[in-house]
Amino acid sequence: MVTGGLGRHVAELAPALAQNGVEVYVLAPRAHPPHLREKLHPNLSVHWVDNAAVDPAADIYTRAVATNKLMDARATDLWNELGGFDLIHAHDWLVGIAAIELKLRHKCPLVATIHATERGRWRNATLPNQLSKNIDAVERNLSFEAWRVIACSRYMVNELKWLFSLPSDKLDMIPNGITMAQVDRFSPTELAIFRARYAPPDAPLIFSVGRLVYEKGFHVLLRAMPRVLKEFPAAKLVLAGKGPLAGELQSLAEKLGITENVHFAGFISDDDRDRFFSVASCAVFPSLYEPFGIVALEAMKYGCPVVASDVGGLGEVVTHDETGTLIFSDDPESTAWGILHVLHDPAAAADRAAAARLMVAQKYNWHRIARKTIEKVYRRVITERAQTYW
Repeated sequence: MVTGGLGRHVAELAPALAQNGVEVYVLAPRAHPPHLREKLHPNLSVHWVDNAAVDPAADIYTRAVATNKLMDARATDLWNELGGFDLIHAHDWLVGIAAIELKLRHKCPLVATIHATERGRWRNATLPNQLSKNIDAVERNLSFEAWRVIACSRYMVNELKWLFSLPSDKLDMIPNGITMAQVDRFSPTELAIFRARYAPPDAPLIFSVGRLVYEKGFHVLLRAMPRVLKEFPAAKLVLAGKGPLAGELQSLAEKLGITENVHFAGFISDDDRDRFFSVASCAVFPSLYEPFGIVALEAMKYGCPVVASDVGGLGEVVTHDETGTLIFSDDPESTAWGILHVLHDPAAAADRAAAARLMVAQKYNWHRIARKTIEKVYRRVITERAQTYW
């Protein structure tokens, strides 16, 4: 079970590391896992930490603290079983508390990948409540305690330097990746039937997917749709995902008078997401804050023309009018322009999508990213640790 961009990153990076000779033990929380240990590769095993007893009604920070206590205990058992690790690699604040405890207890170097920050999610504004302040404190402490910190984009490198006063020589930029396997697993007939559920054959199908939260900018996309519909009245927008703003976004669609042209799909499977990428006229990512934007790579993988905000990591992944179309963030007019730029010239959009697919395969494959992680970070940390008195 993989949820969110962070989960997908770990699920893809771990086997790529294992295939490159690294012995990897992944600790991850999951309620009522069918097995506590799964061997996925001679060099890779997943050790599930059952957090079913953690109060689901508590806030995310309280749940994370409770889960980290369970992970710390499980990791200590694994340490004793194996005789120790060469290093600990923590992905984001959600596991940061346990990772720091392990580092300090065993004097084992800690590497941290910071996928996003709480201050970034609030667009670097004053944090609004104690929950956000607690999360920010863990992120700050994790970045301080880590031997090296990995960020997935140049944007995030600069954000971490600015927010947490991290020195440049402590930071490594290693991007997210994508796997190109099974790209052509859907037949043309299957895809045609699937598309027909959402739009007529001659109508543009616009697709967007993500957690329904403010920073994803879906409200901007909805506000762009009336202009798009003036030129393409039959166009359909499918918005997939769930989140706290679902009701608010549906109310906005009603207020704008576009409910007949917008389908809120809710949670969808990875297969259906990939089917949408295979049949959509374009995929739109109108984020206000996006440290990397792995979902844009997913769209490119399937040859789907991408329209994305020129913000954060999205602006580094998409080259305007070469591998996609960039729009201004938080701007409905620009968002509408980007969509129409694709719909009015589908041949040029297809050429950009083909270039994007080639770029993804060459630059963002997990084997390449795993090698960079090993050579740029892991070997350096292990060598420096061996020469250092703790």
